[in-house]
Amino acid sequence: MKKIKIGIVGIGNCASSLLQGIEYYKNKDSKEAIGLMHWDIGGYKPYDIDVVAAFDIDGRKVGKDISEAIFELPNCTTVFCKNMPKTGVEVKMGRVLDGFAEHMKDYEDKYTFVPSEEKEASKEDIIKELKKSGADILLNYCPVGSEKAVRFYAECSLEAGVAFINNMPVFIASGSEWGDRFEKAGIPIIGDDIKSQLGATIVHRVLANLFMKRGVKLERTYQLNTGGNTDFLNMLSRTRLVSKKISKTESVQSQLAENRLEDENIHIGPSDWVAWQKDNKICFIRMEGKLFGDIPMNLELRLSVEDSPNSGGVVIDAIRCCKLALERGKGGILYSPSAYFMKHPPKQFTDDEAYRLTEDFIKGKRED
Repeated sequence: MKKIKIGIVGIGNCASSLLQGIEYYKNKDSKEAIGLMHWDIGGYKPYDIDVVAAFDIDGRKVGKDISEAIFELPNCTTVFCKNMPKTGVEVKMGRVLDGFAEHMKDYEDKYTFVPSEEKEASKEDIIKELKKSGADILLNYCPVGSEKAVRFYAECSLEAGVAFINNMPVFIASGSEWGDRFEKAGIPIIGDDIKSQLGATIVHRVLANLFMKRGVKLERTYQLNTGGNTDFLNMLSRTRLVSKKISKTESVQSQLAENRLEDENIHIGPSDWVAWQKDNKICFIRMEGKLFGDIPMNLELRLSVEDSPNSGGVVIDAIRCCKLALERGKGGILYSPSAYFMKHPPKQFTDDEAYRLTEDFIKGKRED
């Protein structure tokens, strides 16, 4: 049976949900598999994914089997697959760089990262581990604001000849320099900043597009988000939010065509960390506009989701699309999957267009 071998950087809540999901769907069939956009992509089912390499910097995770590490603090996402089998894959010490925000030292260990005392890995160490493991694809789950760390792992991926999926908002796939380098190396890349299955950004995008198509003039909007996981705690430092705000804001603005809002009339971004929410994310969206006859209207929406599982199924699809590119000898940016799965892809489309393009890519009708 064919398998997709992946490496993961950052064994946090998102990695936990992904691994639980891979195991969970082993006991399902296509008729009862709730929560997936595709059951089969290119002959690969959701459970045809094996983690063969893992990197983190937290002392509670480094050195442990990844099946155990995903349940260690500060992870706090819902456990929906308790009986995780041992994988034999040990979480290796990664590279800290800017992956640990200084302000997180001020919080209790159960909420924050506790850096391991082990020697940090060098670029050569990471490349060697990726090659030895036989990984096809490296997934990046570094914390928001880890600009240097993400570029470090993207470099490792390139030098190891491993495809790269960038699940967070550092602009790798959407930056021309990196896209060109992956193209030249013949290595696929999908990015940047994973969309949730049904999260704040996808809902806000669809509504913005709906306003435009129905002739409603959107005049101002905001999206406020709160959560209690390490992602929200990390983002209390506004200096780490630059790329995240750009990613989320541009994702919505891209749906408004020539009717883009002035900066002062659109506010999108994380708002606060509420410890007891744990991995639950609460989003508040308000949209103000005018209908026929210049009559004012407004829409308010509250969305509550478990944050990390909400991206798990999207990542599973991104992994399988990336594997198809490897099998087809396609390197460089995968534009269609990036547009459908990511908030800040190199090319923005409406979600309907991105869906159709991705379906064509999966069927081999589009080389991308």
